[in-house]
Amino acid sequence: MGGFNSIVKLFMPKDRVFYSLFEDVAANLVEMGQVLVELVETKDLSVRKDKVHLIERLEHKNDDYTHRIFVELGQNFITPFDREDIHYLASTLDDVADYIHGSAKRIDIYKVTEMNDSIRKLAQLINEGVQELARAIPEMRTMSNMRIITDACVKINSLENHADDIYDRAIADLFEQESNAVELIKMREIYQALEIATDKCEDSANVIETIIIKYA
Repeated sequence: MGGFNSIVKLFMPKDRVFYSLFEDVAANLVEMGQVLVELVETKDLSVRKDKVHLIERLEHKNDDYTHRIFVELGQNFITPFDREDIHYLASTLDDVADYIHGSAKRIDIYKVTEMNDSIRKLAQLINEGVQELARAIPEMRTMSNMRIITDACVKINSLENHADDIYDRAIADLFEQESNAVELIKMREIYQALEIATDKCEDSANVIETIIIKYA
């Protein structure tokens, strides 16, 4: 199937290739977000390890998509919107993948055995954020239903604000309750990686909003 898709893309009008690649990225991020939720929800350490490895593979897949976008950008004179916006959108979406992977990796290497509500809530907000990105990005092909795009971007902004609140409360509780300095540092890094992933979703949404203002 992958070979067939590659052939289809070969004969696709060159400016259309970008839409297809961005949709591939969005679908990959949705899978990463779902696996992250599954990772923090399971108590089975072997299952959790498998989820970490899966997220790592998906992150590498996302790197490949991002590289292909940059290659297309270098080869094509015709693009569906500003080259700078394509570059920035690809970069911010790649950052989302990086921080989902970074969160999972920290949970693994720091050997976190008990997931608390803050970790689970932040993972869920990331998952909701990438789903909203996947709702908005396909609509950029035609710009015919602007409401879907703008609603998704507004929702992502709301999710990021909610993540900020959860993060602030989690850090306050951590400093109040954790007396072991090493454990405190570990948990703070996990919270930070999760919260930054929601920031990057918002960065992506901001780029999408910039694009639709220019071209709608």
